[in-house]
Amino acid sequence: MAIHTILCIEDDRFIGEMYVRSLKKAGYDIDWVVGGNDGLIAARNKKYDLILLDVMLPERRGNEILDALRGGSEDLIPETRVVVMTNFEQDDESRMAMEHRADAYLIKAEITPRKLLSVIEQLG
Repeated sequence: MAIHTILCIEDDRFIGEMYVRSLKKAGYDIDWVVGGNDGLIAARNKKYDLILLDVMLPERRGNEILDALRGGSEDLIPETRVVVMTNFEQDDESRMAMEHRADAYLIKAEITPRKLLSVIEQLG
């Protein structure tokens, strides 16, 4: 499955703008939302090939969004890849629970736009 459409749920303006700029330049169609509630609504209302999901968000945390989309009896986004991105230190149990429901788990401080593009290409 090729990745064309991306939803970026990221509250850090600098990081969000950097992702949007580099992903658009690479030819992706990208929507960016800042809050957790808006992110969940966007993910439910439009089909995306990939969701870039920050963990620490206003209103609703990334793990809550992931629970709502993939934690119940049915996967609400079965054809969408999810990449969890964080700088937040999590305990092993929380991290493993998110990794289990996500397609990739990245530490933002270690990810350059070039590395992010490489990860997206590998997922597609």
